[in-house]
Amino acid sequence: MGSMDFRTEQRQTQTLSPRLQHAVRLLQLSSLEFAQQVHDALGKNPFLEEDGNPDDQGDDGLSPEQAAEAQEAREAQEAAAETMAAPEGDLPGEGDRDMWQADGLGSGKRADDDETSALDMMAVPTSLAAHLHGQLAVLPLTLRDLVLAKVIVESLDDDGYLRTDLQEMIEVADLDPAATLEEMQIALKRVQALEPAGVAARSVSECLLAQLSTIEDENAREIARHIIGEHLNCLAAKDVSTMARALGRTPAEIEAVCDRIRRLDPRPGWRFGSTQLQYVIPDVIVRKVRGQWNVQLNPAIIPKVRLNQVYAELFQRHKRGVQNAEMATHLQEAKWTMRNVEQRFSTILSVAEAIVSRQKHFLEFGAMAMKPLGLREIADELGLHESTVSRVTNNKYMATPIGVFELKYFFSRAMTTASGGACSGTAIRGLIKDIIEAEAPMAPLSDAEIARQLATQGLQVARRTVTKYRQLLKIEAVERRRRHAPS
Repeated sequence: MGSMDFRTEQRQTQTLSPRLQHAVRLLQLSSLEFAQQVHDALGKNPFLEEDGNPDDQGDDGLSPEQAAEAQEAREAQEAAAETMAAPEGDLPGEGDRDMWQADGLGSGKRADDDETSALDMMAVPTSLAAHLHGQLAVLPLTLRDLVLAKVIVESLDDDGYLRTDLQEMIEVADLDPAATLEEMQIALKRVQALEPAGVAARSVSECLLAQLSTIEDENAREIARHIIGEHLNCLAAKDVSTMARALGRTPAEIEAVCDRIRRLDPRPGWRFGSTQLQYVIPDVIVRKVRGQWNVQLNPAIIPKVRLNQVYAELFQRHKRGVQNAEMATHLQEAKWTMRNVEQRFSTILSVAEAIVSRQKHFLEFGAMAMKPLGLREIADELGLHESTVSRVTNNKYMATPIGVFELKYFFSRAMTTASGGACSGTAIRGLIKDIIEAEAPMAPLSDAEIARQLATQGLQVARRTVTKYRQLLKIEAVERRRRHAPS
C-alpha cells in the first residue's frame, strides 16, 4: 500500500509583473491605437497632463504649494475674464442660437464677426442623396411626382443601387390617393436620368448599360451591349474566347470592348459622400544624410504627455493611509505609462536601426537587393526576446525615400541559390514581377516557365512557390494575362 508524504520543492519560474504586462500590451498596438490609449489615460488619471509648448511659461522654480496657488489664480483670472467678456444676455444659450449660427451652417461664429475660420473654408462632402435632390429641385415636377422621385432617392444604398422593390415603396410614399406601380416606374426613370449615369440601377448590368453612351464608337457600343446583357459572367472571368464565338467577333475585338467596359463605373454612388480612408502614419523616418542612412522617430506619433510633478509631490507629502489607495494607484499607473511610453519608442527605434543597418542595399537598389533576415537575428543583437521583436514589427511602419513599409516587410527566410548563397523571398518576388512585366502580352509565361527562368539564374524555386509569390503580388494567372493579336 502506497504512503503519502509532503515535500517542499523550490522552482524558478518567470512571470511578468503587471507593469511588464502593460508594456507588452502597449508595444503591439499601432501608433494610432497607442495614441488613443494614452489619450484615454490622460482623461482618467489626474497625475498625467499634456506636455504643452516649451515656450509656455510654467511654474518652474516654485514650490509645490506656490505652484498650486499660481494655478488656482490663473484659473480664477480666466473665469473672471470669460464672465466679463460675456455679460448676461450674450451667453450662447438655446435662445441665442440664431445669433451664434447666423449663417445657417452651424459655423459657430458670431453674426457680427467678419473673420473666417479654417473650419469655414473646409470642403463639405456632398452625399449622393443631396446631389440627386439638388437636380430634382430644378426639374418642372408636380409635388406628387417630386415626392415619388425623392422616395426613390432616399431608398438608394451607398453604391447608388435601388435594392427595394417598387411595390414596397408605394407604402413608403404614403400618398392619397396611393401611388400606382406605373407612377413608381416613371419616378424611377426620372431618377435614373440624373447624374451620375447608372444611378438607381437594380443590377450591375442595368448600371453598366446606362453608361454605354460614353462609348463613342457605335460598333463597339453594340458589342458592349451584348456582352453586358448576355455574357456578364464571361466578362468577369475574362473568357474572351467564349464571347468571341458567341458573338461572331474576333478575340481582339472582344478584348478591346471588354477593356472599354471595365472603364465604366459599377458603383456610381462611391463618388459622393465622405469615404473613411485609413492613413498609415510612419513610426520611424529614414533619410540619407551625408552618405549615411539616418533613422529617427516620427515626432508626430510621440504622445505629448508628462507626469504632473506638482500633484505627485503634493500627494506624496500629504498621503494618509488607506483612504488614498485610489490616488496611489493612479500615481503608480501614471509612472508606468511614462516608462512604457519611453520604453516603447526606444525599442521601436532600436529595432528600426538594426533593420536599416542590414538592409542598406534594399534602400539603395530596391527589392532585388533585400537580404534574408530573421527575427532572432535582430533579437540576439538587441538582447530582446524574439516575441518582442515580432510585436514591434507588426503595425509599425518605416518611411523611406522609396516608400512606406511595415517593419515586418524587411524579414524573410533565406532561400539557397545554386552557388550556395542565400536570397530572400522578397528579392525573388521582385524578380518574378520583373519577369512577368517583360513577358510578351500575347505569349505570357506560365508559373512553370517562370520557375525555369529562375533556375537559369541560379534560383531553385518550386512552381508552387512561384504561384504563391505571384498571388501575393496580385498578378493574375497566365490565361487571364493573355492578349489577342488583332486580325
